[in-house]
Amino acid sequence: MPILGIETSCDETGLAVVERGRVLAERLASQADLHSLFGGVVPELASREHQRIIAPLFGALLNDAGLSVRDLNGVAVARGPGLMGSLLVGIGFAKGLCCATGLSLVGVNHLHAHLLAADMEQRIEWPALGLLVSGGHTHLYRMRSPTSFDLIGRTLDDAAGEAFDKAAKICNLPYPGGSHVDALSRGHAPDPKLFPRPYTDNDNLDFSFSGLKTAFGQLVAKRPHLRLARLALDDRDIGARLPGDVREELGMVLASLSLAVAETLTIKTARALDTFSDAKCLVLAGGVAANTMLRENMAALAASRGLALVAPSPRLCTDNAAMIGYAGEIFLASGLRHDLSLDAVPRGRIVPEDWVGGNCPA
Repeated sequence: MPILGIETSCDETGLAVVERGRVLAERLASQADLHSLFGGVVPELASREHQRIIAPLFGALLNDAGLSVRDLNGVAVARGPGLMGSLLVGIGFAKGLCCATGLSLVGVNHLHAHLLAADMEQRIEWPALGLLVSGGHTHLYRMRSPTSFDLIGRTLDDAAGEAFDKAAKICNLPYPGGSHVDALSRGHAPDPKLFPRPYTDNDNLDFSFSGLKTAFGQLVAKRPHLRLARLALDDRDIGARLPGDVREELGMVLASLSLAVAETLTIKTARALDTFSDAKCLVLAGGVAANTMLRENMAALAASRGLALVAPSPRLCTDNAAMIGYAGEIFLASGLRHDLSLDAVPRGRIVPEDWVGGNCPA
């Protein structure tokens, strides 16, 4: 029976119907154009936009799938971490739907769903080592099973994706910045000495990218010609306002930044594989997992250890409802669900594993 997935953790309103790991229909309303005016997400605007669009989006989704509410078997909703106002819109909609129909409800850890999304296209062998890289999080997990994840490394300050977004903002590239950094980097040889590999001269599995953000800002301050005079609207606008030589230099600088991030993540992930040698595969997920250089580095690392790299296609790397629906399908099949006391968990707090009923495999 199909599961409805709801994703409203930040600035994307996502709904999807998933059955046996297959996406029957999916709808996504992006707020990128709205927040690009401010160079980042404005939480109050994000929650209002979720509230405005979620009901008509649900109607369109059912029409796309050729289903009615009665055909659904449960509702899975992202409960955190994320923006509190945004999460509450999705959870409120999910609870209302379950109250009206009697459907089962399950809350999903947004971060774990990113990692499980890789299993939709290429099967994860358990146990696995997972690297989640996004705008708000950089985490390493020992993934024991689809419902048991141990956090073994985390960012102490800024996430890797935040470094990319900040670099784009400094250069007046459009929001969200990570994809533009990646696009402008392609085809350019990086300077491996231009930026440091932050917080690697230690023996732990944690990350810190605040220093890398500072280093990038200092470099652009010395090379102000790399900064566009005003915020670019899109890739065409970037190209129109960058002379060829400046575009080449900016491409090299951004490629060097991508290399610094990719190699930093690779150093820590290799250290984790040394520590947890029973991992049967390496999972890479999150919005930054779409970065070309990072995928290449992680593929090389996995190959050097005789492991498969399991990474979702770019469309499943960014925030989406299909991953929420798939995770929910796994939980509900195991008898794990929530009642109407389900609460939202903002960024910075641990998402509890407080399911009702069922057995959680170790």
